Amino acid sequence: MPAQFKEAGTRNVLVIAFHFPPQTGSSGLLRTLKFCRYLPDFGWNPTVLTTHLRAYESFDPRGTKTLPDGLPVIRALAWDTKKHFGLRGRYLGWMALPDRWVSWLIGAVPCGVLAIQNKHIEVIFSTFPIASAVLLGFVLHQLTGKPWIVDLRDSMTEEVYPRDPRTRRLWLWLERKAMQHADRVIFTAASTREMYLKRYPQLTPEKCLLISNGYDEEDFAALHMSNSAPLDAARPLRLLHTGLIYREERDPRPFFRTLAKLKREGRIDSSTLSIVFRAPGSEELFQRFIGDLGIADILQLQPHVPYRQALQECADADGLLLFQAANCDHQIPAKSYEYLRLRKPIFALTTHTGDTAALLREVGGATIANLAEEGDIYDKLPVFLAALRSGSHPLPDEVIIRRYARRNQTERLAQCLSELKNQSVTAVMESAETLSR
Repeated sequence: MPAQFKEAGTRNVLVIAFHFPPQTGSSGLLRTLKFCRYLPDFGWNPTVLTTHLRAYESFDPRGTKTLPDGLPVIRALAWDTKKHFGLRGRYLGWMALPDRWVSWLIGAVPCGVLAIQNKHIEVIFSTFPIASAVLLGFVLHQLTGKPWIVDLRDSMTEEVYPRDPRTRRLWLWLERKAMQHADRVIFTAASTREMYLKRYPQLTPEKCLLISNGYDEEDFAALHMSNSAPLDAARPLRLLHTGLIYREERDPRPFFRTLAKLKREGRIDSSTLSIVFRAPGSEELFQRFIGDLGIADILQLQPHVPYRQALQECADADGLLLFQAANCDHQIPAKSYEYLRLRKPIFALTTHTGDTAALLREVGGATIANLAEEGDIYDKLPVFLAALRSGSHPLPDEVIIRRYARRNQTERLAQCLSELKNQSVTAVMESAETLSR
């Protein structure tokens, strides 16, 4: 179990994170939550600076039960420009720069300064993909001089992202500031780290750390795990995808069309295959596609459920679905690690060249089909289903996946925090010696 939080006698870090329980819809919040859970084991007490609940598109009050006992959470006043200041979903563009939650900074800056003073904060840690969280970290770093870590769960910019020109200019400016002023930059995928080292020659490998996403062993302790024995032919195979499916980054339409083709050919039907997309987002749009293709009897969209319940549902499934398009080759879906820890066969719709495929090849247990190529999906999906039915599909390697336990990842973060604290103390001592001469 994680160590108890202490108000004094240990080192303190301010964690700036927009996505945090009880917010729902972003699996990325688990990274921050688990860091906060295990940092006290390594001598660091986190204080979380996040947003008021009204700024979230959705939240589940039950999510607060996942917070570690005694964790200080500061919720600054904030609004969502689209929801609170828009008219029928339309709003002035400048009111959403760098993102729709920029109003967060009005309350978060003074809250952050007070927290740094009152809680003796020694390092600031801010996590992207919400750009205003990075901007907030930069402002507090400039105001207080505290060492600053930027955690890039995704790359901030790509060649065609963000698409809006004004947003892109501002994000590029903020990215340059982060690379210039942050004391450490953390990446979750190796190719993203290499891309940034090439993009910003002033960066050094020592400044750019790789701390991947992972899974928390504690979350799996109470799960009932089914085995991989041959399945009862009298029931349909159950496939599951849990979490958001972005229309561009994880476009499911080639998969939908493949299902429709296989159904027309009589190779699948509702008696042999049942697929659930759990809380995918864009439900109205996807439901229209599914209905038009005539596969609603095979594929159902279902609402959000609490995290532990979602994990059990994954454990009960016969196979798990993963989506990641070519424009996200530098990223790995956070759910990949939970999938692998469950040791369930995975049908991964992604490229063969990205970091997601590299992780799946390392750990094993996945069939990979190119998300954008219906022919590849058409060839491989029936083979995958047959292997599930016979119990012959390979499973992820349980020894390799242990490398990605959240506690191990948090230990690496704690080492980074301690290095920055020691550097800061050394700098202060050297400055004092200089002044005394």
